[in-house]
Amino acid sequence: MKLGFRDGLLYDENRSNWDADGPRPIRWSLWYPAADDARESDTAERSWFRKAAVARNAPARPAARPYPLVLLSHGTGGSAAGLEWLARRLVDRGFAALGVSHHGNTGIEPYRAEGFACLWERAPDLSFMLDRHDHWLGDLTGHIDTSRVFAAGFSAGAYSVMLLLGAVAQFSQFDPSRMKPGGMRGPREFPDLADHIPALLRTSAVFRDSWSRMSKPYRDERIKAALLCAPGRSVLAFSEESLKAVEVPTLILVGDADRAAPAEECSSWLNVRLPRSALKIFGGGLGHYVFVPEGSGLGFAFAAELFTDPPGIERAAVHDEIADLSAALFQNIGAMA
Repeated sequence: MKLGFRDGLLYDENRSNWDADGPRPIRWSLWYPAADDARESDTAERSWFRKAAVARNAPARPAARPYPLVLLSHGTGGSAAGLEWLARRLVDRGFAALGVSHHGNTGIEPYRAEGFACLWERAPDLSFMLDRHDHWLGDLTGHIDTSRVFAAGFSAGAYSVMLLLGAVAQFSQFDPSRMKPGGMRGPREFPDLADHIPALLRTSAVFRDSWSRMSKPYRDERIKAALLCAPGRSVLAFSEESLKAVEVPTLILVGDADRAAPAEECSSWLNVRLPRSALKIFGGGLGHYVFVPEGSGLGFAFAAELFTDPPGIERAAVHDEIADLSAALFQNIGAMA
């Protein structure tokens, strides 16, 4: 199937950017089944990731029924491109996929402590895209079904998706008042995050406003089922009462050797508290970054640890299995919608 691709930029006028000088930017990427005669070409950009050829701005492939939509939320410091591997596989299985790059918490712009500390701002990015579907669908209207919507997230993206399902945060993982001596003070991409928070609370009205919304519910009833890939320790901040009330079917996937988000500490903890969840732990010594794309030569040159798997593991085959599992979940739930 030909892979259509479009991207763009929208602004959420109801929220400020972190500089407090304009609305919050939301950059989006859309993958969808393209017409059979569409012309695919390789992307010209240099990337750490191996990517498939795309038919940019191509018309949609006609189908008997509009393609259901999967929202994608990337991991901490990543971007929508980091889930291209899943998007294109979902397209092959009859879906469209829409990812956003979360402001201040994405590698396509300078990292901001605010974006890393206030992870709850990511969930409204996804709801905003559904609310404004007329702004990005264009001639794809009638080909993509924004009433049959699913969601998938990796690491911090799994946290974002959980908020959409109804989870409510009780605290921030990196609140300085919760820090233990010698403990982690931030994620891999922003290791001193906790040290920035007191100053931001004193000096930034935008940050204080966001911090005050930490425990706001972000439930979006349009999400019918969800895939959670390697949810991190941030999920431990959710109230157990809110998790037990989540009625959306959820599939949790994690590697058995994930040191960033240990299976027992994070995924298993979540699975026990989500009434309609299933958990699969991949064996073979798989780590956290099996859920990022295969690396290009550039990627291996600059960050080989992100793209190196144990001997005998073929990342593409793992990605195929993940796509099969998630598509089966979404198709089963979609058939009942």
